[in-house]
Amino acid sequence: MTAQAGPYGLVVLDVDGTLIDSFGWFCGVLNGVADRYRFRRVEAHEVEALRRLGAREILRHLGIPRWKVPLIARHMHGLAARDAAHLRPFPGIPSMLAGLSETSAGLAILSSNREDVVRRVLGPEDAARIGAWSCGASIFGKARRLRRLVKAARLPPGRVLCVGDEVRDAEAARAMGCAFGAVAWGYTDPQALAALAPDHLFREPGEVVAALRGAY
Repeated sequence: MTAQAGPYGLVVLDVDGTLIDSFGWFCGVLNGVADRYRFRRVEAHEVEALRRLGAREILRHLGIPRWKVPLIARHMHGLAARDAAHLRPFPGIPSMLAGLSETSAGLAILSSNREDVVRRVLGPEDAARIGAWSCGASIFGKARRLRRLVKAARLPPGRVLCVGDEVRDAEAARAMGCAFGAVAWGYTDPQALAALAPDHLFREPGEVVAALRGAY
């Protein structure tokens, strides 16, 4: 049975740090990537401070020039494909996707990660709940990808909810005039996300479903 229509007609979901718990994995491979591409290694005591920064600030801190970003991203995607069997969705994400699929809203993925990796980690049942996929976005290319998803959905931007865990997710949503729901369980510190004044700050996955039902 489909639930009564809520305030949003499309939910656009980020993956890493939003659906998939990959932060520990990311920290585990990062310094090897730093040595390969000659940027600053990250010490354990720096991690929490970096979680309060946006992507541009992190690149500056690590000394990564923009021209290296696609090379590093491609290498990281290869590592994620190699290690996909060890990655898992966050607790509560399968229930969240099931709940969202019972609303009248469509579901879309917008991610820098590869679609085949995302499908493997989510599993066939949850991957099948997603109606549109836009994967492989460049680190600052999400707004362009989001524009295409909104156009394909034939909805006004205000009826689109983007759910993510990074400053760049918020920037892409704002650039398109979409609502933004920040999640408190991902890469970026929740206080840093709250400072962006998101339309929603979700403390646990069930709150995303409540927002779609107009109850959050």
